Amino acid sequence: MSPLTLGDQRDPALEHAAALVARAWRGFDEAREIETVPSSELLARLREELPESPGDVIADLDFAADVLDASLAQARPRYFAYIGSSGLEVGALADLLAHSYDINLALDARGATQLERQAIDWLAAFLGFPAATGSFTSGGTISNITALAAARERALPGSRSTGMLGRPAAMYCSAEAHYSVTRAAELLGIGRDNVRDIAIDSRRRMDPMDLARHIDSDIAAGITPIAVVATAGTTLTGAVDPIGAIADVCEPRGVWLHVDGAYGLPAAAAPTSAPLFAGLERADSLGVDAHKWMFVPKACSAVLVRDKANLAAVFSHNEDYIPHEDDELNAVDVTLEYSRPLRALKLWLALRVHGAQAFRTAIEANLAQARLLYGLAEAHPEFQTRDHEPQLSIVPIRHVLPGCHDIDRHNEYLCRAMQHDGRVYISPAVIDGRTWLRPCFTNFRTTSDDVRVALLVAAELGSTICSEH
Repeated sequence: MSPLTLGDQRDPALEHAAALVARAWRGFDEAREIETVPSSELLARLREELPESPGDVIADLDFAADVLDASLAQARPRYFAYIGSSGLEVGALADLLAHSYDINLALDARGATQLERQAIDWLAAFLGFPAATGSFTSGGTISNITALAAARERALPGSRSTGMLGRPAAMYCSAEAHYSVTRAAELLGIGRDNVRDIAIDSRRRMDPMDLARHIDSDIAAGITPIAVVATAGTTLTGAVDPIGAIADVCEPRGVWLHVDGAYGLPAAAAPTSAPLFAGLERADSLGVDAHKWMFVPKACSAVLVRDKANLAAVFSHNEDYIPHEDDELNAVDVTLEYSRPLRALKLWLALRVHGAQAFRTAIEANLAQARLLYGLAEAHPEFQTRDHEPQLSIVPIRHVLPGCHDIDRHNEYLCRAMQHDGRVYISPAVIDGRTWLRPCFTNFRTTSDDVRVALLVAAELGSTICSEH
């Protein structure tokens, strides 16, 4: 028997792991009153040298669980920092199955390949986008790069073979688009200096008129527009660019329109927010992270495109070690990655088990929680809100303590105090040079009571810290 099998410990190990998972799930049902931090003993063990001899699988599973329990877990109901995933239980089970079978989707994997195609179709239907094809990726950055590589090849045919050849090109996005757009321009040879930051309006959405001016100016100067990236939910404030109006600019000029919806695009399926995404069906491609607002565990992003030929034009190739039976394209002919796990399983299984309406309901609940916090903060004499209700589920607020002269520094300290306190975990954001607390609601476990606690904790801690700075 190989020393790399668990042997007669396999079934006990699986049972013990299941018990640890059940304990973790129960721990996520309600918010903790304090975050667990790594003990000095645990940190010392994490500095141990490489083990040469076998350990005890049960004891080592317990140690792994201790490490995880002393880590920041985005699945907790009051984790409002950044844009987190919430570890949908059936998604975790899907990951266990997928990793146990360890299927590779580089070539045709038979049933798994068909499952991924069905999951893409279901996701496209959920969002209301007429996708011809797509694939699951490791995250929004890879989804964006995949789509924008196709856009570059369409705008500059042959660039995958010859490179840019000094041909000037540009990409266009909101001044508050995610940095992955800039990273794509760097990696695709377009260059970060050729990413045009388009002006935003009072609600922090891309200005289509300014976009048209930039594109027309570039065309007149002999610069090729590669793509416009509309953001469906900015990371800073949750703003949704006007997709339809942007499409009106792109279509007559023949410019690729990509929608980066890594965070916000699932809200296109929710009745109250769906109007924000009008025109989505006119985009050439989109990216969405199911591991954000569709609640499944990381990593589960997807890129969807209207025309499969655009992906094949930039990624297809012939190698002696890659069979092409009956001239059929393999997954590697339309994707950026080679070895690719079955990321689709967790979303596919979640949609089968819970149904699409359950996801719409959970997203609507988060939207309502954002409006609740906005209303509570607006009515509170010591909190400042933005001029408009949140478009999605990010709600920037500021604690304005009477007699405190440096409100930006005060909110920096307050954010740290809340993170150290542990009842509510949030992150800061700098908007127009001002520091804000930036709660974000993307967890199906979060309740209205959790929202109220967030403001109470911020007020309680904020009232005690001004003297410190």
